[in-house]
Amino acid sequence: MVVKVYGPVKAACPQRVLACLLEKGVEFEIVHVDLESGEHKMPDFLVRQPFGQVPAIEDGNFKLFESRAIIRYYAAKYADRGTDLLGKSLEEKALVDQWLEVEAHNFNELVYTLVLQLVVLPRMGKLGDLALAHSCEQKLEKVMDVYEQRLSKSRYLAGDSFTLADLSHLPAIRYLMNDAGMAHLITERKNVNAWWENISSRPAWKKLMQLADY
Repeated sequence: MVVKVYGPVKAACPQRVLACLLEKGVEFEIVHVDLESGEHKMPDFLVRQPFGQVPAIEDGNFKLFESRAIIRYYAAKYADRGTDLLGKSLEEKALVDQWLEVEAHNFNELVYTLVLQLVVLPRMGKLGDLALAHSCEQKLEKVMDVYEQRLSKSRYLAGDSFTLADLSHLPAIRYLMNDAGMAHLITERKNVNAWWENISSRPAWKKLMQLADY
């Protein structure tokens, strides 16, 4: 069964899902949703995602939204194929969940605001709030210092293996590096930079970057 992924391939949250499917070797079809025209707020799409956000997936009769819930689902559904993204022991699984929570609540919200103010709004012909962006940058500096310390002790966030905890960071860091002009947040930290170079060189991520035409 081919998984239908509703959302633009260049958007960060759909990329989180697509990266997971590629790591697992799961066949998928991208159903483009035009965010600029507000397609994600239309009644037809709200049936799939009542909050009007991307992505949403359709897997046969099963439907799911929220990118982190989706990647947890596929990592578990296809635990016996592709890359093990969940961790092996109970403790490893708990660390994966811990760092997924960190990514969602300590990292992603700051990156989202930065990208919105510095990239998205200017592309729409609007002025971004530079003071807010600077505040987020300062907060993100402290967050990345925590990452630097963690990655001085292990190759990946949850231990010695690549997991969802690492995968979930890929789209947002790409935006920081390539669009928002915030590469220094990564490159100035030895362990964070080595981690980024490692995870962004994975074949699945490179394939996704080709699909997104970057």
